[in-house]
Amino acid sequence: MGGGAPILGRPVGAPYLIDCDTGIDDALALLYACASPEIDLVAVTCVAGNVAARQVADNTRAVLELAGRPDVEVALGREVPLVRPLDIAPETHGPKGLGYAELPPPSRPLSDRHAVDVILDAAHRYAGELTVVTLGPLTNLAMAVLRKPGLPDHVRWVLMGGSYRSAGNTAPTTEWNIHVDPEAAAVAFRSFGPRATSPAPASDSPGNGRRPTALGLDVTERAKFTPEHLERLASFAPDSAVVRFARDALRFYMEFHSRFDGFYGAFIHDPLAVAAAIDPSLVRTEAVAVQVELGGTLTTGETVTDWRRVWGREPNVDVAVEADTARFLEAFIQRVGSLAAARAGAAV
Repeated sequence: MGGGAPILGRPVGAPYLIDCDTGIDDALALLYACASPEIDLVAVTCVAGNVAARQVADNTRAVLELAGRPDVEVALGREVPLVRPLDIAPETHGPKGLGYAELPPPSRPLSDRHAVDVILDAAHRYAGELTVVTLGPLTNLAMAVLRKPGLPDHVRWVLMGGSYRSAGNTAPTTEWNIHVDPEAAAVAFRSFGPRATSPAPASDSPGNGRRPTALGLDVTERAKFTPEHLERLASFAPDSAVVRFARDALRFYMEFHSRFDGFYGAFIHDPLAVAAAIDPSLVRTEAVAVQVELGGTLTTGETVTDWRRVWGREPNVDVAVEADTARFLEAFIQRVGSLAAARAGAAV
């Protein structure tokens, strides 16, 4: 797959909105999105998670400027979870969320609109065409569906979140994004789910109440980005700002995984979710009923999944069970590497 070629399956320039808590892998996902011609990135909304929400907003604007997209609207959302105190992850992403990387302060201001207003406005403006990709806790999306219960009828939702058949990465059975705001996850899954019981529209357009596609740790922890992958990416433009950023951010991430996961590399969860949103053929999904545990002594935030259909409920989530990570990693190297080269050329 060439550096700027489409991955597959989506119209060029389809409208996307990314909601994120910009840490290291969110930043890489934003670079991937900016490098993908299939995506018309209409806005990025910010949620607290890996770091505090205002740091997320700074990181997001700085990364978009690095990618040459300062024009993208960046809006701040809710700064705390719906119910619980905020938990952040400096040990995973560094004190400011970008590992060892340092970027210039963003030159463009934040939007004067709230993230929820941006989400609802984009859903209205691109009704039936907008893809929302959530890469962090689901606080903003939950608030949006609480304000507009019909939102799931108008957007397609792809998320990085949950652990459906694998161990958790926060507690034994819970994944970070769901852990930070399990009440928001419960609201979002419940709000999108019931509409999936009606017949799907005849067209192949997104939205119209289809089940969300969830990429959990089951597949994202198979996307291991190694130093060899990084060197291949760097070969496109070794001294470019994009490559320097990737090296410095990923070095922190790789050191973290070396300490806690037994390998020197990085799970790049969030870029895989963006790639699967562009090209659904990258993953194989299974439609299942999922509920978020809210009252467990040891399991709060677990995405409880009815694989054996014992509940007798209609499926509400399409859970990714397999991913073509080799094809994804190749696309990531080609696309972000090409972006690095293009940005280096633009700076000359």
